[in-house]
Amino acid sequence: MSEKVTQDQINSVLWQAADTFRGKIDSSTYKDYILTMLFVKYISDSYKESVEQYTERYNGDERRIERALSRERFVLEENTTFDYLYERRTSPEIGETINKALSGIEENNSRKLRGVFRNIDFNSESVLGKARERNAILRSLLEDFNRLNLRPSVLGDEDIIGDAYQYMIGEFASGAGKKGGEFYTPGMASELLARLVKPEENDRIYDPTCGSGSLLIKVANKVPNKKVAIYGQERNGATHSLALMNMYLHGIDDAKLQWGDTLANPLHLEDEKLMKFQAIVANPPFSLDKWAMGFAGEGANDKKFKMDASLDPHRRFEWGVPPSSKGDYAFVQHMLYSLAENGRMATILPHGVLFRGASEGKIRKQIIDMNLLDAVIGLPEKLFYGTGIPACIMVFKKNRQRKDVLFIDASGEGNYEKGKNQNRMREQDIAKIVETYENYEIKDKYSYVATLDEIKENDYNLNIPRYVDTFEEEEPVDMEQVKGNIKDIKKELSEVEEQMEKYLEELGL
Repeated sequence: MSEKVTQDQINSVLWQAADTFRGKIDSSTYKDYILTMLFVKYISDSYKESVEQYTERYNGDERRIERALSRERFVLEENTTFDYLYERRTSPEIGETINKALSGIEENNSRKLRGVFRNIDFNSESVLGKARERNAILRSLLEDFNRLNLRPSVLGDEDIIGDAYQYMIGEFASGAGKKGGEFYTPGMASELLARLVKPEENDRIYDPTCGSGSLLIKVANKVPNKKVAIYGQERNGATHSLALMNMYLHGIDDAKLQWGDTLANPLHLEDEKLMKFQAIVANPPFSLDKWAMGFAGEGANDKKFKMDASLDPHRRFEWGVPPSSKGDYAFVQHMLYSLAENGRMATILPHGVLFRGASEGKIRKQIIDMNLLDAVIGLPEKLFYGTGIPACIMVFKKNRQRKDVLFIDASGEGNYEKGKNQNRMREQDIAKIVETYENYEIKDKYSYVATLDEIKENDYNLNIPRYVDTFEEEEPVDMEQVKGNIKDIKKELSEVEEQMEKYLEELGL
């Protein structure tokens, strides 16, 4: 029995593989190559182990072995396996060989993997450099991965491979700076959203800007038997591919993840209408500029184009069209229109959505008047990749029984752990938010339940300090003590001056 491989061993090999690229190309690009290779290595090793097991079980009976293999999760031909690629690692055409293997894997598993690798080119001169440099990188990548044994019997716990994938996505996000936030929501923020929407068995769970899928996986894992249906859409092609691989490596084979612009081209439809979901979570791009350009049609001039509610066949912008430079409420309206009866949704947004006026104010008023807003939660600063600004979570519910709104200010010191570049929320911080939300309770300097009348009095402005007073009273100043202090300081000063005079006299100055 071979020794079990540990999470640390896998992580360390992956990190070394990343060294091959560092300094040559941006980490937000090279992550695609490393994560794809991890996926290929894993399905190759799993398949190889199955071949050996069936060969032994059926005493080499080719037909029975073939039949058994055809029922495997993924089917591979010899020229699409990792070993085949590794043997050819010094070939001058290795980039092309890897690309062919990837399309072979897609063809043999078209029901599951169609299009998964279409956005990843291992023979790209523009990304990986000219042939000689490119071949050196790819040879080194194959050699790094060859040190890993990812057979199921050696992994022991199948979560290890999914966790390794997740670990790398997180590491890449922190290294990619601004671009990191485009494909990854930090684990603790995902955990918080998952607990706020409380998914249940048989729910449909949806993330309209799903990135690499980590947030959806967190939500699915909240249901003990994972009996939920997962839906997502992602605009970036390479990120969409990572999300699909991420699902498979976490044992989720039936996630429906679409590639495209969710606002201009939502792809989860039923009878041509927007599909409805019981739980929706999202971390959309903050204040997306030109969010409506997908509605403009071919050859439109983006300077002159003006979005109009009538351009959307799904009528999502009847409460108001968000400003062209800020897409926040476009995503919020899309999600509210996709929410099933009794559905719950939680989304991360910049604070501006709480108080900005004009069309956003109009939309906000409509949402509050329809009694859809359930809670506003202020988060600590520097939690997210690529932005230092503090964000908030807005929680919405269909068919709410209450008429008031809970405000939580979890941004203060003591509600998070400070880090050098990034702050993080601890388990106790998340638990405090969730408990306050579930009990809808008022806590001094932390949370407040505002009536609809109070919100109306504030002109529908939801800025958290209007509702949660975190002001710390300062100790009253004792004037007598201050006078005494000044007197003491004056006395000390005159003594020092006297001493100085003496020194200067002694020095004859």
